[in-house]
Amino acid sequence: MPRVSEEYLAGKRKEITDAAHRVCLRKPVSMVTMTDIINETGMAQGNIYRYYKDLDDIFSAMILDLRQSYSIIEETDSIFENAGKEPVEVTMSKIFDMLADKMEEQLMDVQKINFDLSVMAINDPERTAKIMSGFKSEGNLEHLVNRTVELMGKAAATGELHPRQPLEDIIKFMSSSYSGIQMNCIISACYSQSPMAGYEPGKLFETLKQTMLYLMGV
Repeated sequence: MPRVSEEYLAGKRKEITDAAHRVCLRKPVSMVTMTDIINETGMAQGNIYRYYKDLDDIFSAMILDLRQSYSIIEETDSIFENAGKEPVEVTMSKIFDMLADKMEEQLMDVQKINFDLSVMAINDPERTAKIMSGFKSEGNLEHLVNRTVELMGKAAATGELHPRQPLEDIIKFMSSSYSGIQMNCIISACYSQSPMAGYEPGKLFETLKQTMLYLMGV
C-alpha cells in the first residue's frame, strides 16, 4: 500500500474540521454528534477515526483553525503600535470600532460558535476544558484584553487616565459587556421577531466605548 503524504493527511483533517464548522453553524456545538460530522463529510465512520480520536479532538482542531482564520491579533497589535503617540481615548476608540466591525462580519459564524462554547463551559466545564486543553498561545480576546490592561495601567500611572473604579473591575466590566453584546446580537439575529430583535453591534459597542471612557476618567 503506497504511503500517503503529510499534505494528503492534512487535507483530510481539514476536510473534517470544515465539515464540523458547517455543522456547528446549524446546531449548538454541544448538540453536534459524530454522526452529524460523518454525514457532512460523506466519509465512512472508520475513516474519520483515522484522523481524529473522538468528537472533542475534532472540535479542538476546528477551534484552532478558526483562531488562525479569524485572528485579530495582528490588527490589535497594529492599533497598539501608536498607543504612545496618540491620546489613550483615540486608541480605545479604535479598539471598540474594530470589535464592532468584527462582530458584524462574524456574528453568525465564529461569534456564534464562541458563544456556544461559553454555554458549554457553564453546562459541561470538564468537557470544555478537555477541548481547550491543547491551546498554548493566547486567544484573540485574551490578547486584546492583555494589551488593553497594559495600556490602561501605563496611562493611569502617568496621570493620563483617572479611573473612577479599580482598573481590574473596569476590565472585568468590559469583558462581561462584550459577552452580553455577543449573546444579545446572536439571539437578535436568530429570532428577528422576538422582543430581543434589533440589537446592533455597532450601536452597542459605541455605547460601551463611551461608558469605558467615562469609567477611565478621560
